[in-house]
This record gives sequence, structure tokens and C-alpha cells, in this order.
Amino acid sequence: MAVAPRDVALFATIPSLPPKGEGTMTAGFTSVGSSIGTHRMGILSPESVTRLWDECGAALVLYARGWCETPEDVVQEAFLLLVRQTIAPDNPVGWLYRVVRNRAINAARSRGRQSRRETAVAAQGEPWFNAATGDRLDAAAATAALKHLSIAEREAIVARLWGGLTFDEIARISGSSTSTVHRCYRRGLAALRERLGKSCPTKEKPMKS
Repeated sequence: MAVAPRDVALFATIPSLPPKGEGTMTAGFTSVGSSIGTHRMGILSPESVTRLWDECGAALVLYARGWCETPEDVVQEAFLLLVRQTIAPDNPVGWLYRVVRNRAINAARSRGRQSRRETAVAAQGEPWFNAATGDRLDAAAATAALKHLSIAEREAIVARLWGGLTFDEIARISGSSTSTVHRCYRRGLAALRERLGKSCPTKEKPMKS
């Protein structure tokens, strides 16, 4: 399914994610490069895993936030599991999203056994994005808007806009149909526009379908 021009334009306004060592990625993150040295490597080279970390790590953390309060730990565990694979996944990025999704859901179930007060306190003050610059949406407003989406809508939005996955890839990861993912994506975008009250710029940015 192709992306409508107004959706492509919205991509140019989304807040940027913190790189390693900033924002949410602080002491809780162990360098993947250092971690690789302590584990027996599988078929993937250290360079390949590190490149995936640099390209996908921040988006995977945002994706995991849709379910749990320990997204950095979940993502790091997924990468360490990838390091141990003896057969390289056909689609390492999709594999990482699937593992992160499953581990984030399990982490959320474990977290659910703790008190609601502890969960609320832990969730306060966690920045999801870098501070807004230029024409980008306000980081705090974008965070609040994403939190008000349903889990399915947020998953489709994050995986599509920040993760760059196709609707087919998201469907396979979530166990849904492509049409269902697309409907969630459309509803989520509509809700974001309404909540943020910001029109999309006219500049378009190419994006795979």
C-alpha cells in the first residue's frame, strides 16, 4: 500500500529520537560493541550487529515503550539474542522488531504484578524524543499524543514512521493482516492530527511502502 502524500509530509515533522548516550539511552544501555566482546558471535559479524544497533536501536526503544517501562533493557536483550544466533535471520530488522515486541509484552505482564503507584512514578519524566527543532512537532506534545493512541495504533505508527517498516512487515510481526495494520495506521494518524492540531508541511520525503 502506498503512503498518501500528506502522510509522507507528516514524516518530515516527527520528532527525532535520542541517539545512544542521550535522553532515555543513558546508563541503562550497555554499548553493543562492548557486549559483543563478552558473547560468542554467531553468523552475524560484530560490524553488522553494531550497524543494526546504530540504525535501529532508538526506534526499537520507542517501539518497546508501547508496552513496557523498561524498553532499553528489552532492546539490549534482543540484540544480545541476535548476537547468539547461529543462523542469520532472513530479515534481521524484522526479526529484532518481533523479538522486542514479544519481550516488551512479557515485561509488561511482569510489571503488572507491581503496584500502580510504582508504575506511574516510573513513567514520569521519561523523554521519548529530542527537543523540537525547526518545523518538527513539539517533543512533549508528540509523546503525549502517542500515549493516547491504542496499542495497535501506536505500534503501526511507530513501526511505520520511525522504524520505516512496510505494512506487510508490521502485519507479520504483529500477527495481523496488512489491511488491519493499515486501518490502525490511518486511525492513528487521524488521532495525532486532531490531538496535535498541527497541519502538515508541504515538503515531501520519499518513503518505502
